Amino acid sequence: MANLRSFDLNLLLAFDLLMRERNVTRAAEQMFVTQSAMSHILHRLRQQFDDPLLVKTPTGMQPTVRALALVEPVHALLLEMERLLELPQDFDPAASQRRFSLAATDYMEFLLLPDLSRLIEQAAPGIDIHVKRTESAFPMAQLENGSLDVVLGFASVLEPPTHLCCEYLFSDRMACVLRHQHPRIHGAPSLQEYLTASHMLISRTGSQLGAVDAKLTELGLERHIKLIVPHFLSAPLIVAQTDMILSLPYRIAAQFKTFAALDIVPVPIDLPDYDLVMIWHPLREKDPAHCWLREQIALIGRNIDSNEVLI
Repeated sequence: MANLRSFDLNLLLAFDLLMRERNVTRAAEQMFVTQSAMSHILHRLRQQFDDPLLVKTPTGMQPTVRALALVEPVHALLLEMERLLELPQDFDPAASQRRFSLAATDYMEFLLLPDLSRLIEQAAPGIDIHVKRTESAFPMAQLENGSLDVVLGFASVLEPPTHLCCEYLFSDRMACVLRHQHPRIHGAPSLQEYLTASHMLISRTGSQLGAVDAKLTELGLERHIKLIVPHFLSAPLIVAQTDMILSLPYRIAAQFKTFAALDIVPVPIDLPDYDLVMIWHPLREKDPAHCWLREQIALIGRNIDSNEVLI
């Protein structure tokens, strides 16, 4: 018998029909081929298995011992192949026990996770979410091996490779927060007021420069950063009790204003808006459960995007 590399697996369907019908003509009709074509297929099967398989007798075609031994395993193999070729089952979030892993900055956690958690608790209580912190290097290996499902963040920071799937969620722009009734700044600060003020910087990596500083450097300018912290959590309370200015995305600034007595004012330099995106690997593009998760995130993103940035 030939090995698997040289065996024509297309012949197995014909074998299954021949064993069922034990008649070349009827098997040909089932395969929608001519009788001569089916006779040729039987000849090839005999060569592949090195066995007559079907033998003419006074009572009709009868299978050999070898053929009878192959009937059940071949039929089971064909059923398994049919199962593999079927379209994926519809995903039922209410019954799923799936666990998803997301990579996100605390900015994205802050804006997306409350709504995503509420939605999952209501529609898919068996689904678990594990959020991992984004690192400085893009997590390509984790997306490829499935340990990460999606990456969420600023498109300009992530710079995802072009072969990955990327969907726009919403945009944001830089703003300033300062304590209400700041002693020196009233309303939108001038560039001079901005540069002479003390600043707070949120830097997850510990860098002493942010997006604002890169632009100021282009202009040959510099600001005084008095305090650097790695997280958003403490920022509104610190700003509310000091004279420091904090420059950060407007949508976070608007949330901060609900926590403390803060004012939101424009940054007095020209900075582009920032796109926030969701990134995933094409390997999971058609996974029904993955599609469902992405649609929930995209829906939340659209709701956020519908709220106008007022700076």
